[in-house]
Amino acid sequence: MKGLPLTPLVALLLLGCGSDNRSSGNAGAPPVAKEKTLKVALITPGPVSDAGWCAMAYDGLKAIKDELGAEVNNTEATGTQIKDSMRQYAQDHYDLVIGHGYEYNEPEVAVAKDFPDTVFVSSSGGKTAANAGAFRFYLEQGFYLCGILAGSMSKTGKVAMIGGDDVPSIRSTFKGFAAGFKAARPGAADPIVVFTGNGKDVAAAKQATLSAIGQGADFVIHQANAAAQGVFDACRDKAVFAFGANLDQNNNPSGVVIASAVIVARPAFLDLARRVKAHSYKGEISLMGMDKGAIDFVLNPSLLDRVPAVVQKKLKDLAEQIKSGKLVVPEDEF
Repeated sequence: MKGLPLTPLVALLLLGCGSDNRSSGNAGAPPVAKEKTLKVALITPGPVSDAGWCAMAYDGLKAIKDELGAEVNNTEATGTQIKDSMRQYAQDHYDLVIGHGYEYNEPEVAVAKDFPDTVFVSSSGGKTAANAGAFRFYLEQGFYLCGILAGSMSKTGKVAMIGGDDVPSIRSTFKGFAAGFKAARPGAADPIVVFTGNGKDVAAAKQATLSAIGQGADFVIHQANAAAQGVFDACRDKAVFAFGANLDQNNNPSGVVIASAVIVARPAFLDLARRVKAHSYKGEISLMGMDKGAIDFVLNPSLLDRVPAVVQKKLKDLAEQIKSGKLVVPEDEF
């Protein structure tokens, strides 16, 4: 049986339903380029398990991974290892290399000139280049409040500051603590200052703290990184108060940490990584303080009954003055 002849309309419809499966909407369109994964490296002076300085930075690195989907890596490097680590990451096409400490600032500026496609940023320091800079955490603000508390509560009128490595950034935070202590206790003796020269030597930090306590110190603050546990253990043994630094260390098992001066790294690290990803970063020094949510002062809830109400109010009022800029905490330029 012969089929009925096709009308012009039917023939046209059949022609439009041919076997060509190409989508006319995408015909000739270029393929969509896959977005490059951001690569970020962190170099630390000690283990990221130190519950302090290095752990704080690692938390910021994890935020970059979790929120920006970045590929991240971490290396512990000091001394002559620093430049080698930086070069290796740059050669592996990392977009951002963060050196966590003052000691990384000068090496990064030297290495940066050879790797213009990589941004190098240290967590302290004052040198810059086109693709290198630093953000300084204004931890002096938190240390100042620790000094206020110590000056308001000390029974002996003597306090101590225990450091690991003797670098300008640590001395500057100690300057903030001393200023707060003297503001709360005019005429008091200068704080006892001891540097062990090693932020990993727990035994040395404990011995230095015991010596300071033997000289009358009944409040001790540290910048000892992984060696901080030695400070806390000595304070526990002699029943004196200690302060946490960099991270909230109030829950340390020693039970002697009355308050902590805290760096909140996530906002600063994320802002930096976003600018690098957007290719908008320019070498600069950024000061990150309480006004930007990068610094905090936290009283230990379990020891709150040991802090007089009048002192708690003073600390709260001073914190607000620091945030507003009414009170400017001293810091060293370096």
